[in-house]
Amino acid sequence: MPEVASSVVRKTAFALTASLALLTTACTGQSGSGATDDVSKDTTINFWHAWSAPNEVKAVRSLVAGFEKAHPNIHVNIVGNMTDDKINQALRSGGGKAPDVISSFTTNNVGKFCSSGALVDLNPFFEKSGIDPETTFPKPMNEYTQFDGNRCTAPLLGDAYGLYYNKTAFEKAGIANPPRTWSEFEADARKLTITQGNGYRQLGFMPNYHGWESTTEHYFGQFSPSYFDKDGKSNIAADPAFEKGFTLQKKLVDELGGFQRLERFRATLGDEWGPRHPFHTGQVAMQLDGEWRLGMAEEAKPKFEIGVAPLPVPDDRAAQYGKGYITGTITGIAATSHKQNAAWELVKYMTTDTDAVVGFANAIHNVPSTLAALKSPKLTYDPRFKTFLDIAGNPDSTTSPASVNGGVYLVTIQQFGYDYESGKVTDLKAGLKKTAAQIDTDIAQAK
Repeated sequence: MPEVASSVVRKTAFALTASLALLTTACTGQSGSGATDDVSKDTTINFWHAWSAPNEVKAVRSLVAGFEKAHPNIHVNIVGNMTDDKINQALRSGGGKAPDVISSFTTNNVGKFCSSGALVDLNPFFEKSGIDPETTFPKPMNEYTQFDGNRCTAPLLGDAYGLYYNKTAFEKAGIANPPRTWSEFEADARKLTITQGNGYRQLGFMPNYHGWESTTEHYFGQFSPSYFDKDGKSNIAADPAFEKGFTLQKKLVDELGGFQRLERFRATLGDEWGPRHPFHTGQVAMQLDGEWRLGMAEEAKPKFEIGVAPLPVPDDRAAQYGKGYITGTITGIAATSHKQNAAWELVKYMTTDTDAVVGFANAIHNVPSTLAALKSPKLTYDPRFKTFLDIAGNPDSTTSPASVNGGVYLVTIQQFGYDYESGKVTDLKAGLKKTAAQIDTDIAQAK
């Protein structure tokens, strides 16, 4: 299980995306295909990463130690706890202390990393090494590490989202199994909700978009939406998946007591990262969350048995039950680096060596980021964790695509979600058209 510090960084990265001014100037480094350094000679490269929790820092050091053992002539200087802002400044300036290899939690910024030229296209390196990314990485991870054909990053472990449920509460409510479709989920959420005065003694599910991980992209991932059309224009007003997703969530909000009542209750609950998280305490019976929640929930010593399952799918996609939303950590090579071949050896080892990926995943309890590692017998985990391994390897699982201005479009959609669920906006179709136009305007201005 990742430490709270790392999880907070990863989850808050979404909210920060809108304000980050990432890499707005073109870089002047070498291209991936033009790397000329000799990897057979003794050299030192700099690796900057974002992990900060003690067990994670230790895991990174172990990962790098394995690389150095396999490549005794390449030495790695590790710099941890690096935010995207610090990484971006160093990528612009270059120099001997700047990173040759970087790692970031912010997958939403891949479009900026790639389009700005800050990180080199890794396609030539993969080709030179005879590695096919499409058969190496799970489909969503393969998608979120590139932009417009430029594969400037590679996946370095991942996060998968599923459904946590209170098995004790399920039994009391007479529910035998976790819901597989949204209609079953809706019925279970109502059955599990026990009101108390103007609040709740137990809420089946917190549907509001401020409800911890119940963001628009996590909901909509189950609908397999197309965020952009073939011309790069926003597709949220044209793809029925978005209208269906917003409608389903709003119906759930209304059926479980209404936006205001739910918000009043939410204000009394514990925060996402502390032991008083409402799923831990039993105040909320079902929770949309990532693989890290299992360890955090068990550490809180709940008074019930925790169940884990894939998030339900729309009724007309029942055959796709088992999929989920995928995101994760990314790594890449600085365009300003003069040691790109040596840097590639590190990136290749961290992202494609099965034993290295498995060892790192075991150490920080994230989802492995190669198809081979997902099936490795060397993986160690709580049996319930396999749900997330299966979600990561499911070909129907989804992610949100990269954009030239990062995750700004996701923030715009999320903001519309707040307005729609609260009743500030009542015309869904008109609101989607207006939101699509705003997304297109923002992207045009970013180019």
